[in-house]
Amino acid sequence: MKKIFSSLLIILTTLCLAQAKPQYITNFTVKENLTQNGKLAIIAVDSLDKPMENINGTFVFNLNGFQQELAFHDGVAVVKHPLESSTFVFFKHKNQEKSVGKLYYIYKSDTGLKPVKIYGMLLLLIPAIILLIAYSFKRFLSTFVILAILYFYFSYSKGLDLSKILESTFMTIKNLI
Repeated sequence: MKKIFSSLLIILTTLCLAQAKPQYITNFTVKENLTQNGKLAIIAVDSLDKPMENINGTFVFNLNGFQQELAFHDGVAVVKHPLESSTFVFFKHKNQEKSVGKLYYIYKSDTGLKPVKIYGMLLLLIPAIILLIAYSFKRFLSTFVILAILYFYFSYSKGLDLSKILESTFMTIKNLI
């Protein structure tokens, strides 16, 4: 009887300690909500991009500088406000270990939302290549002017901001180091 009681006590203690383990979101991905109501879903994933279904609770995210508390259920949280048009969105989450930030272009069409991840290295490489071409071939200066006009268009009408580009670039460099 004493052995059964001690075994039961060990099992209950192990279960209690296993459930008290703190939860962290170290990586996430963005998809359209399953109901296709114009809202985005943030999915907690591991390093191999597999969904972490054990994540439950409220976590703080910054979306373009606006702080929101998102309620995760089985590893998925839905952003409260729907998107009106295509835009750039910088998602940032800070946990106890590190910060995770990702820049997405959310394309809105009649069929729904399509998030496209923008990698931070591309934000460094593309302007560097453009500047190299503009410097090497002064005849292509008009290309540089056209690209500057496109940047200002996206900056004005689609929400792309220089601070979002720089923050995404710095987050990428910090994660590489």
